[in-house]
Amino acid sequence: MKDIYILGIESSCDETSCSIVKNGCEEISTVISSQIDIHKSFGGVVPEIASREHVKNITFVLEECLEKAKMTMDDIDAIALTYGPGLIGSLLIGLEAAKILSYLYQKPLIPVHHIAGHIYANSLVKPLEFPLLALVVSGGHTELIKMTDHFQFEKLGGTLDDAIGECYDKVARVMDLSYPGGPKVDELAHRGKPTYHLPIPLSDDSYNFSFSGLKSAVINLNHKEEQNGNTINKEDLAASFQKVAVESVVRKTRKAIEKEGIKHLIVAGGVAANKGLREEISKMCEEEQVDLSIPPMKFCTDNGAMIASAGYFAYKLGRVADYDLNSLSSVALQ
Repeated sequence: MKDIYILGIESSCDETSCSIVKNGCEEISTVISSQIDIHKSFGGVVPEIASREHVKNITFVLEECLEKAKMTMDDIDAIALTYGPGLIGSLLIGLEAAKILSYLYQKPLIPVHHIAGHIYANSLVKPLEFPLLALVVSGGHTELIKMTDHFQFEKLGGTLDDAIGECYDKVARVMDLSYPGGPKVDELAHRGKPTYHLPIPLSDDSYNFSFSGLKSAVINLNHKEEQNGNTINKEDLAASFQKVAVESVVRKTRKAIEKEGIKHLIVAGGVAANKGLREEISKMCEEEQVDLSIPPMKFCTDNGAMIASAGYFAYKLGRVADYDLNSLSSVALQ
C-alpha cells in the first residue's frame, strides 16, 4: 500500500507552521516560526501584526520544512490547511499559500478545522480508538467532544463564556505576568499553596463550563487585598486559581466518561501542556480505568503536524475542497 504524505499549513493565530506527516501518524518534518517575542510588549496578539509576520515567514517556513524532510512538492500527495476558526487575516495567509501550491503542483486541497487539528495531534502519539472523548482546552475553546469514528464529532458541552486558556491569560495579567501568561501561572501554582478561597464555577449536572466568574473573583480578590494594604502572594493565588479551574474541568470530564461509558480519553489544545491539568487528569483516568492520550508538548500548541495528521484522515474520507474555499474566523467543528 502506497504511503501518503500530507503537507500541513497552520496560520490561525501567531505561529506560522508547515509540516509533512506520513500516513497521518508519522511526523517527517515540522517548522514553526513563533511571534511570541513580537507580541509580548503588547500583552497579547495584535491581529494586523500577526498577519504581516505570516506574509514574511510563510515561504521560508515551507522551504525549510521541505529541506528538513529532504523532499520536494512532487513527493507530496495533498495539502492540508487550517481554514478556521482563528484570526481572519492570519488564516487567509495560510489559505492563499495552500491554494497557490495546490494550483501549481496539482495537489488536492484539504480544509481542516483548527480544533480537529488539535484532536488529531493525538494520532501522532498512537491510533485513535473509538468511541472516545476529546477534552479540548485552549485559549479560545473548552469543550467535550464525543467521537464514534473519524470526523464524527458530537459536542457534549462547552464554555458558556471565557475559555480556560483565555481565563489563565487574564488572571496572569492581573498578577502582572508577561505574555503568554498561562504557562507562568502554571509554574507559580506548583510553588504555592491554595490558601485563597475562590468559587467553584458552574457546579451543575451539565457538560458545560464557565470561567468568567472565576476570573472576576480573582480580579476582585486582588483589588480588595490592594485596598487593604496587603501584598498578594502570587504563588498561592496561582495555586488557588489553578486548583479550582482544573478541578472544574476534571469533574465535568469524569461525569462525561461515566455517563457515556467511554474508555478512551484524549486531551487536545494548548492548555493540554499545563502540568497541573496533566497531573489531575492522569489521576482521574487511573481511577476510572480509562486509557489516556495527551500529545507531547510540541504538539499541544499550534503546529502544522496536527493539521497534516487531521488532513490525512480527511483526505481518506474524500474531504477535498475547490478554489472557492474561504477562511472563517468562527466555524463549528464538523
